[in-house]
Amino acid sequence: MGLAKSKRYWGTQRVARVCQVSPATAANWIDQGLLKGHKTPTGRRRVEADDLLAFLRAHKMAVPAELDGGAGADMVVVVDDDPGYLKALVLTIERSDLDVEVVEAATGVDALLEIGRVQPVVIVLDYSLPDLNAPQVIQRLLEPGRRVDAEVIVVTGGMPEQAAVALRQMGVKTIVNKIEGVPAVVEAMRQALARRKAA
Repeated sequence: MGLAKSKRYWGTQRVARVCQVSPATAANWIDQGLLKGHKTPTGRRRVEADDLLAFLRAHKMAVPAELDGGAGADMVVVVDDDPGYLKALVLTIERSDLDVEVVEAATGVDALLEIGRVQPVVIVLDYSLPDLNAPQVIQRLLEPGRRVDAEVIVVTGGMPEQAAVALRQMGVKTIVNKIEGVPAVVEAMRQALARRKAA
């Protein structure tokens, strides 16, 4: 028995771009039930690709190729327990030219749940989280039977050298120090996505 195709979700920024309205208008449509969507635990609105397609067709709006193909954007899970940093990072990603959909998590356990749910292509993981640290999260992702095919980028405020060595042994290609700034994380994501396309 094959797995059902994972559902693709669009955020208000991308919905707004496709519909040529402001993100606030897209959010209003969702809140008023005009466009079928839901709110994530972090309060972000998400629209399933199929629901957006039906909405565009019903309102005789242009359907972008990425939606018509049913593909939607690549999913990225961003995990950080610092709400300010998480918000800044997500906004920077959404405003970048990366064609990705972002799902947020603030703890290791939430991250594992979201990763299982959306099957991301890239995971941006804070090294120290309140419950599980990055190596513990990665260890669980590597357990037999887990079907995770994502590149993990670890973001840190600083870690011992042996921790970095251990992460690399677990398959982590990229470790970004937070002092390099949010754009450095977005650039690391860009490179990870390029590696996937080239693979």
